[in-house]
Amino acid sequence: MNWILLGEIAYILIVIFVIFRVLYDTRSTTKALAYILFIVFVPFFGMGFYFSFGINYRKRKLYSKKIVEDESLRERIRSKMNAYSEAIRNSGLISQKSQTLAEFIRRAGNSPLTANNDVKLLINGEEKFPELLKELEKATSHIHFEYYIYENDITGNQIADLLIKKARQGVEVRFMYDDFGSHSLGKSFLKKLQDAGVQTAPFYKIRWYAFANRLNYRNHRKIVIIDGIVGFVGGINMSDKYRNDLKKDNHLYWRDTHIMIKGQATAYLQYLFMGDWNFCSGTPFAYSESYFIDSTNQETIENKVVQIAASGPDSKLPVIFYSLLEAISSAKKSIYITSPYFIPDESLMDALIIAIQGGLDVKIIIPGVSDSKMVNTAASAYYTELLQVGAKIYKYNKGFVHAKTMVIDDDLAIIGSANMDFRSFDLNFEVNAVVYSKHIAAQLTEAFENDLKVSEQIDANTWLNRPKYIHLWEKIVRLSSPFL
Repeated sequence: MNWILLGEIAYILIVIFVIFRVLYDTRSTTKALAYILFIVFVPFFGMGFYFSFGINYRKRKLYSKKIVEDESLRERIRSKMNAYSEAIRNSGLISQKSQTLAEFIRRAGNSPLTANNDVKLLINGEEKFPELLKELEKATSHIHFEYYIYENDITGNQIADLLIKKARQGVEVRFMYDDFGSHSLGKSFLKKLQDAGVQTAPFYKIRWYAFANRLNYRNHRKIVIIDGIVGFVGGINMSDKYRNDLKKDNHLYWRDTHIMIKGQATAYLQYLFMGDWNFCSGTPFAYSESYFIDSTNQETIENKVVQIAASGPDSKLPVIFYSLLEAISSAKKSIYITSPYFIPDESLMDALIIAIQGGLDVKIIIPGVSDSKMVNTAASAYYTELLQVGAKIYKYNKGFVHAKTMVIDDDLAIIGSANMDFRSFDLNFEVNAVVYSKHIAAQLTEAFENDLKVSEQIDANTWLNRPKYIHLWEKIVRLSSPFL
């Protein structure tokens, strides 16, 4: 009996220790409570789940981004960056209401405002991939690739063949892929690249002894940098399913958004790539001005203002989450959101509710067909709350909408890799492009309106009057939102 009593006391002490660990590590009250209840009511498994998936690596800095070792050089770069941002802020190129957003991203994300950018909106893979192939063909110095999903299919091999060709021409080619998202890449595919001189590296390689932990923190970014001046960023991965011009049996129409940037904003995409590569590769490369081209005096480049917002377990603050919150709060007329996974936290929900009650035009496009029943069920509970206050929510019916975009009023457009969910805000490495441009905002609004034509608005009365057991089930599944 004494051994049983000692065992019970030891278990209680361990549970208390883990609960204190949760309280210390977890900033979100909702998330902390979810973990604590799981630990208390599901013995042992709950604790194992928390240590595998719940530890806050933002506090522990999953890796360091100090890519410039020389302190004086780093300070010169920072001073130049701040002066450049300040000059753009004072130039009148961005609206007064966007000033707070721009300054937050600069301070919290160390990301400067950049002018002298040419920005091209790319709708779906059939617009992105031809542009990408064209720009890759022009490369003379270096090509840097970073993708969450890269598949060994028609599209993947088409790009790979061009990378091999450029590497044999003497162009530096670095190819980084997420080890989970690109798990289907075989050794023969990678060896083909390596034999041609392409440097390859898996991001945060999954190993059996740290499987759950490494599985949880993934690089969800989609970045290409060519010669330090051309950049691609957005939601489109490297796979045939992102293209609607390849006619395959049972192919689901895929709606996605990407952008191509030519200009100064590409420098920060380069900075992100260097940090990610030097973390996961055995062959890090050092800072050099040849990777960061000054385009401020190039007359062929337009003068659009772009800022890159990035965050992940390596950042001090959830920059993307806060930037979306500030963007919504800054709106004066309209907020148009497209997201395949809509599981916002309480702060974003409150900001949207305030905007709706303030008379703003708030429209949200979500998938009619979802690739995750559990995520879709949890998201439905959030739709209910928004519909009750007058939000306009539309289900995209032409296929699967995977775009992650937001348009604020008529002068701010956000395109990137981050979904509007806990995973993108807290766990994944993500990147968004924030474009302060009426022209790009108008283009993205037009694309949004085209999507509305093939979407069905959710009727609030019908939705709210569904059987109570459905609402109850959605609320129950919503409790798992912090883990999705």
